[in-house]
Amino acid sequence: MQKKIEHNEIARPPVVAIMGHIDHGKSTLLSYIRKSKEPLNEAGGITQHVSAYEVEHEGKDKKKHKITFLDTPGHEAFFGIRKRGAHVADIAVLVVSGEDGVKPQTKEALNAILESKTPYIVAINKIDKPEANVEMTKQSLAENNVYVEGYGGDIPWVGVSAKTGEGVPELLELIILVAELENLRGNPNVLADGYILESNRDIKKGISATCIIKNGSIEKGLFVASGQAQSPVRIMENYLGKAIDKATFSSPIRIIGWDTLPEVGIEFKTFKTRDEAKNYCDSKVQVKKTQNKKEINPENPAIEIPIIVKADTASSLEAVVLQIEKLGNERVVPNIIGSGIGTISENDIRLADGKEKAIVIGFHTKVDALAKNLAQRNEIKIELFDIIYKMTEWLKDELQNRTSKVQVAERVGLAKILKIFSKNKDKQILGGRVEKGEIKLGAQVKILRRDQEIGEGKIRELQSQKVATDEVSEGREFGALIEAKIEIAPGDKIETFIIVEK
Repeated sequence: MQKKIEHNEIARPPVVAIMGHIDHGKSTLLSYIRKSKEPLNEAGGITQHVSAYEVEHEGKDKKKHKITFLDTPGHEAFFGIRKRGAHVADIAVLVVSGEDGVKPQTKEALNAILESKTPYIVAINKIDKPEANVEMTKQSLAENNVYVEGYGGDIPWVGVSAKTGEGVPELLELIILVAELENLRGNPNVLADGYILESNRDIKKGISATCIIKNGSIEKGLFVASGQAQSPVRIMENYLGKAIDKATFSSPIRIIGWDTLPEVGIEFKTFKTRDEAKNYCDSKVQVKKTQNKKEINPENPAIEIPIIVKADTASSLEAVVLQIEKLGNERVVPNIIGSGIGTISENDIRLADGKEKAIVIGFHTKVDALAKNLAQRNEIKIELFDIIYKMTEWLKDELQNRTSKVQVAERVGLAKILKIFSKNKDKQILGGRVEKGEIKLGAQVKILRRDQEIGEGKIRELQSQKVATDEVSEGREFGALIEAKIEIAPGDKIETFIIVEK
């Protein structure tokens, strides 16, 4: 259904989110669309931020059409960022590899798209590869309730190669067509509003935020506010980092000079005066986020590992904190005692100092010289990462190494007692059959009656077919002399075990 056109509204360019599973070629596709041969500067080829780019495409109608693209991460840890990408977008492109079909993050990206009710297009990528199978990929999509055109549904799709560019013009034409059907409109004569895509803190520049304008215009001399943060519009850049004086809807811009870090994913508004911006901030209720701590058994308290986390941007910090909170077990848990945006500073090291075995983790960020020297003097561990799963793997190993060892009894064999031959004080001669595993001479045994442990003993002698032996395996009968204070009866079971540290 077409939207009602308001006075002074004109057609506006679509904001398009590129979404999908890790390594399915989203960033490569965007690089081709941007006609850039350079990689998008992401560690390990994995997009770990929401990046925004503007392109111009000459359509079949010979008109030039602007499109704003959002490149969203595929890694599972960045689900929150993907949701924001879908939330601010007018159209989503779900990229699926023609080699692999639907994968876990494909499903998560699809859920984010459906939850935000964003119209979407399917791009089946890597069709240039010998292993690519478009029909198999369509089947994989259908198994996940995505029915593309020509395959039982009405979801538009196109086969593309991000490497050769095959199908890319058709994808751009589809985006323009969907945008026209959605009747995207904006009023350039009102003050701009939109969403905060990203925010970060730079020692030299201060606090900056990447914003997408969804309606209206913004220019130097105005003021912006988002949640509790506000900024004068003095330094404004386009997506290429070039200074600009004015921008309008669907454009990605960066505003520098915020008084505090804006929260990513929430709305921003523009005002004529500083007081109006301040009043807007004052009207917002700040909700303090509480960290989800794992419950600890008071009878067996877990060891807490103090962790301080610094990241380059707010969305990266969110993803890293979520990953860390997933780790740990009943014996050791990570406890985030501090987090923030920017370079690891001397204050971060001082916060770690005095906390036993504290760890400082930096993601896509650096350590200043004073912090490095202080950490070395106080033997505080600093670890830097630029790929989130490598951080997760390292921290998982670190927590495992710090987990206190406990002694656990592991079953080696289980035998059923068939007959008691004699008893002399605490020594009993009996016959039985091994039901599981094996029993060995000299092994400790648990004595079970109706599956309940009633005592313990030790195998002093062991025979099989009346011949002395060191062990008897599953399914075979045996005779044994067992030393135990409990009187064993036919029908009881004995369980041999070993003590191991875990």
